[in-house]
Amino acid sequence: MPRPQLKLPEVLEEIQMSRAAFYRMRARGKAPRLIKLPNGQIRVRRSDLDAWLTECEQPPA
Repeated sequence: MPRPQLKLPEVLEEIQMSRAAFYRMRARGKAPRLIKLPNGQIRVRRSDLDAWLTECEQPPA
């Protein structure tokens, strides 16, 4: 069974971030892993995005 993959615009909408900000964060190594398909399209595995969001959580004060 294939793993769910999100298109980049879906990811950007979910995390409420602009494409430019996402790529700046990616350049710093702080973005979720991307999959580049042979046709050049970008995908993010749902599991990678969820793991990344968990890493971004701040501990309770």
